[in-house]
Amino acid sequence: MDDLLARVAVGDHAALRGLFDLHSPWLAARLRRALPAWAVEDVLQETFLAVWRGAGRYRPDGRPGAWIWGIARRQAAMWMRAQARSSSAPPPPPGRDPGDVVAEADDLKRAFAALTTTGVDHRELAKLLFVEDRPVAEVAARLGIPEGTVRSRAHRVRRLLRAALRQEEA
Repeated sequence: MDDLLARVAVGDHAALRGLFDLHSPWLAARLRRALPAWAVEDVLQETFLAVWRGAGRYRPDGRPGAWIWGIARRQAAMWMRAQARSSSAPPPPPGRDPGDVVAEADDLKRAFAALTTTGVDHRELAKLLFVEDRPVAEVAARLGIPEGTVRSRAHRVRRLLRAALRQEEA
């Protein structure tokens, strides 16, 4: 792969196409976790334009895929900032890097997927409590279970999410 980047750095269009074919599927999958589906293609295009322009600055001290993912994160962050400026959507919280928001959304999605490995699907409870910030009484009514059950399941879900996120870091 370092060879492909070296060839891109000297203007080889076929090498860029090779990089795109190799990396775009997994990049698109990760970007879809944080961006609307219709935006992913634009961000991918901008990512590979940046790869084309910056390939001469790539240093093979890491993995090329990680370098390209870093570019994709920055492109996603720029897209998110542009959307926030051009719409009434609230901007990312002050001091938060939109690239971090993209990565955190990706991590959270994988952690939520781990909630089904216990044989019980805790995602709805987690979504209602932790994403939508609904009160325990409302979650209990919505799921048709006692409030105490919601609390005990919430405790278990927190442990599962922490374990899944720790496993991601390792």
